[in-house]
Amino acid sequence: MKPFYITTTIPYVNAEAHIGHALEFVRADIIARSKRLSGYEVFFNTGTDEHGIKVFKIAEQLGLEPQVYVDQISIKFREIMPLLGISDDVNFIRTTDAHHIKAAQEFWNIVKKNGYIYKKDYSIKYCIGCELEKTDSELVDGHCPLHPNQDIEIVKEENYFFKFSAFQRQLLELYSSHPKLVIPGSRLNEIRAFVERGLEDFSISRLKSKMPWGVHVPDDDQHVMYVWFDALVNYISAIGWPDDVIQEKEAPGSFKKWWIESGGVVQYCGKDNLRQQSAMWQAMLMAAGLTQSQTIIIDGFVTGEGGIKMSKSLGNAVDPLEIVREYGADVFRYYVARELSPFEDSPFTVDKFKEAYNAHLANGLGNLVSRVMKMATANGIALYEGDKSRSDFSSTDEGVAAIKGYGEGFNGFDLQSASNVIWSLISKADSIIQERQPFKKIKTDRAEAERDILELLGRLEFIAKSLLPIMPETARKIIELIRKNEMPASPLFARK
Repeated sequence: MKPFYITTTIPYVNAEAHIGHALEFVRADIIARSKRLSGYEVFFNTGTDEHGIKVFKIAEQLGLEPQVYVDQISIKFREIMPLLGISDDVNFIRTTDAHHIKAAQEFWNIVKKNGYIYKKDYSIKYCIGCELEKTDSELVDGHCPLHPNQDIEIVKEENYFFKFSAFQRQLLELYSSHPKLVIPGSRLNEIRAFVERGLEDFSISRLKSKMPWGVHVPDDDQHVMYVWFDALVNYISAIGWPDDVIQEKEAPGSFKKWWIESGGVVQYCGKDNLRQQSAMWQAMLMAAGLTQSQTIIIDGFVTGEGGIKMSKSLGNAVDPLEIVREYGADVFRYYVARELSPFEDSPFTVDKFKEAYNAHLANGLGNLVSRVMKMATANGIALYEGDKSRSDFSSTDEGVAAIKGYGEGFNGFDLQSASNVIWSLISKADSIIQERQPFKKIKTDRAEAERDILELLGRLEFIAKSLLPIMPETARKIIELIRKNEMPASPLFARK
């Protein structure tokens, strides 16, 4: 089987998981499941980013050692996975893992040996919220627009720097030669414009005397690595680097399989990670002599009503686990896939969620399953005779067109488009029931009514199989009902 490697960004553990994290986990899992169903061998990676000043300060406020704090909160992120219906075999990496620390230090050594790390005194404006340096042009009234309630810090010290400025030409060539590197195209244009304006070298260490919580810089016990430099390496440390490879051309084992043979990693991240993932990390890979990422999908933010940023202080924050506890993982996964924009900001409220649930699941998919299975079971009409199906929707012209549209959606990481193909089929099946009325026709023309019901069963099975990556538990229930020719014991989605 051809290998396929997909990863989320690894969430920073300065706070518990929010709906943006859940969205990213679910979307990556949907792609991973889709690839498995298409015959790929999949490595799906996520985890937690555990170093840096924000973590250090929060642990200090709580009176805990940083390691104790990150151990506690990392467990909470790991426990979210099954609650969201994430694949059982997902890999969960922590940046405090011994192997990752070793990998980050080896990466540093290689980049330094290649001439892209140096030391100098400097003074910068620094946003603790972003863990990034900021130029005056990026600030609004002296504050970071993403963290307007936090003061910008002025950092003056001697640090190690990465020669980011050396990679402007290579990055621009990368964007031109790989137009699908960053999806959507508007984000590729955005990062290209950023790089065209010129790149400045960025600091990749902190003095241990000021901020001791980080991966130790090799051969310098006074410095720890800047959190982004350490964390980004997780994408290769998760697949065995550097234990099975020092130079790419000699790569045996898992790194060769998951990075080189698969064409690199497919990464999900939020739009606030655009620069780090599609410019900084790509330049770091170049500096280490490694090939680039395959695809970087940029999500928009999940906002409150009217596009207002979610926050606990505003009272508009939504706990994804509360939604899951009330509605179930599959319902949340449906909403993420179909109701939220795949690439732009999307408002999320409990009322919108409930409205979509009732309209498209309770009254839509759930009602269709009940109607079709009632007609089939009440009249002794089964889709299968032994293992042979009596109606194959996928071979019809409409089925072939649906497969094409569904595949194009997944290939472009547009889960909304792929989901809309499914719901158009649900709508069409409802129309067939209304127009042909096989539940009435069965009394006067059984042969024709049976053909209609078999067609509906074939359509329903196609819908269920298409739902396997998105709503796996629901899809399996529907497939089992069709195979056994049974009515659901209770509605799949009770109205709320």
